[in-house]
Amino acid sequence: MEKVYQYLWSHRMLGRTLYISGGEEVRILHPGVLNSNAGPDFIGARLRIGDMEWIGNVEIHVKASDWYVHHHDTDPAYDTVLLHVVAVSDRKVYRSDGKVVPQVEVTFPKEFHNMFAHLADSIGEVRCSGMLSRLDPITIHDWISTLAMERLQTKAEKIKHTLEATAGDWQQACFEAFARALGFGLNSDAFEMLARSVPLNRLMRHSDNLFQIEALLFGQAGMLNTGAHMFDEYYQRLCMEYMFLAKKYDLKPLRSEIWKYSRTRPGNFPHRRIAYLAQFLVGGFDLLTLIMDRIKKKDDCRVIFNRRLEGYWADHFSFGAEAHSAPKALGSASIELLMINLVAPLVYTYMGLTGHDEASEKALEIWEDLAPERNTYTRRWPGLGVPVKDALTTQALIQLSKEYCDRHRCLECRFGHQILRKVDARYNACK
Repeated sequence: MEKVYQYLWSHRMLGRTLYISGGEEVRILHPGVLNSNAGPDFIGARLRIGDMEWIGNVEIHVKASDWYVHHHDTDPAYDTVLLHVVAVSDRKVYRSDGKVVPQVEVTFPKEFHNMFAHLADSIGEVRCSGMLSRLDPITIHDWISTLAMERLQTKAEKIKHTLEATAGDWQQACFEAFARALGFGLNSDAFEMLARSVPLNRLMRHSDNLFQIEALLFGQAGMLNTGAHMFDEYYQRLCMEYMFLAKKYDLKPLRSEIWKYSRTRPGNFPHRRIAYLAQFLVGGFDLLTLIMDRIKKKDDCRVIFNRRLEGYWADHFSFGAEAHSAPKALGSASIELLMINLVAPLVYTYMGLTGHDEASEKALEIWEDLAPERNTYTRRWPGLGVPVKDALTTQALIQLSKEYCDRHRCLECRFGHQILRKVDARYNACK
């Protein structure tokens, strides 16, 4: 509840004129900045107390006695508090030097309380679903744009983390990002683990031999077992080759249990995705160069991923499981997901770190040119009054769902903020 009062204070929704216990008037000229570190809740507030203007800090509690529960009375950091804002003034409070702290008791607006309670207690996927139609389209558009940028930056952070861990090795960072994207959510973590288990520079020693690349990848994936009774010549050859290479490079395979198959069609089994990854390693891994060259020329990057599986994997779903009707290339929907989850974040990160001012513009343009995704996070919004026109919008709505709705962060969401502001405006208009 204290966070709610902090929110109300921050947005001046408790009124601009308050009264200290005893009757002295307090004018709030500026509420200050919310402090995320130790110390008073708001720093640098400007207040006019009586005839004197002050600049200092503000502390907020539900009960005044919480000042002592939190031991502020013995902490010199709280000697700078100009005003103690409380919902219940159950006692006077003093600084560590023994001086009394000016204190105001505030009233929680009933209308605001009812609306906040509705948002907090709602069990729907979107807590404000019945109120979104009241919002200005400009508010919706601006928040969608901000959320899309948040989403892009979140994806870019993973690439930056890999760069830091590999001393700025862009090829390894691109390889890990590509592998993760090929997991398409369900196996993303497993693919990332695979890419880290056998460094790209080691794989590139065998860039002229697809069979050895596949032996390394399938072996590291924990999918090769010499003791298994698999009467498949290709599988047995891979096992023998991996045994030799694992000993040569001192490799330890991942656990086979990391791979998930539930609700996955055979054509999308991780075996085929690993075989697809291997195709990009033959002749050298130049995916980043291919992407950036096409971006510079304003060409479509989708064509980069139009590679076909050959040999054994052209007609197998997994080891020993033949399928003559198996798709030999990624479908258009899968390529669209690679554009969303790999190409746009990679372009944004690479251009941003190499001094290109238009990094965010280029990356967001990629999302704007892609069709909207259809998944559990995006299907709910069109019926609530939020237009979904492209992948930029759906990425923004995924960010909104995961980072705000699912975490009950209504006070930090612009939709929630605007709804509560409307309530506050009606409340103040009736005063």
